[in-house]
Amino acid sequence: MKVAAVVLAAGASRRLGVLKQLVRLDGETLVERALHVCREAECDPVVVVLGASADVVRKECSFDDAIVVVNEEWAEGMGASVRAGVAALADDMDGCIVMTCDMPAVTAQHLRELVREGEVTASSYAKRRGVPAYFPRAMFAQLRKLTGDAGARDLLKQAQAVELEGGELDIDTAADLRRARELFSHPPA
Repeated sequence: MKVAAVVLAAGASRRLGVLKQLVRLDGETLVERALHVCREAECDPVVVVLGASADVVRKECSFDDAIVVVNEEWAEGMGASVRAGVAALADDMDGCIVMTCDMPAVTAQHLRELVREGEVTASSYAKRRGVPAYFPRAMFAQLRKLTGDAGARDLLKQAQAVELEGGELDIDTAADLRRARELFSHPPA
C-alpha cells in the first residue's frame, strides 16, 4: 500500500512565543521529529506544510527527502494547510496520514495502526477524535476543499479510532513544552 504523510507545520506559534517548529526535543526539532516518525512508519512521500516563518524554518531544519510546501494562506487555519499538503500528493497514493508537528506522543507504530484497515481512521484522546488521522484516496477531493481552522475535524466525527496514549499533549504553551520534555526527553547514554 502506498501511504503518504502530510505534516502540518504552518502556524505562527503565538501562544508559545517561539516557533514551535524549531523547538528541540531529544536533539531534534519538532518538525524533524515528526518527519522521522513518518519515515519510520514507511510513509512515502512525506510532505511538510510550512507557512508562518517558512524561510526561517527551512533554514533551521533538515528535511532530507521530504517535499516542502509553503502554504501562503496559513493564517486561514489548518484547513488551508491540509489543502496545500494533499494537493502535493500524486494520484497513485492509496491514502495519506495527516498530522501536526507538535504532538510528541505520536509514534511510528501508532501511524501504522491508523492505516491498518484502509478506512478513515482518527486518533482518539481526551474523549475526542483528531489527528493524526488516515484518509484513503477517495477522501482526497474532500480534503482539498477544507477551509477554516477546524481542519478535517468534521470528516473524523464518525470515523473509527485508535487510542493515542498521551495524544492530548500538543505543544502550544510553555507549560506544554515543559511537560513534553518531562515525558519524552531521554537522558544521553
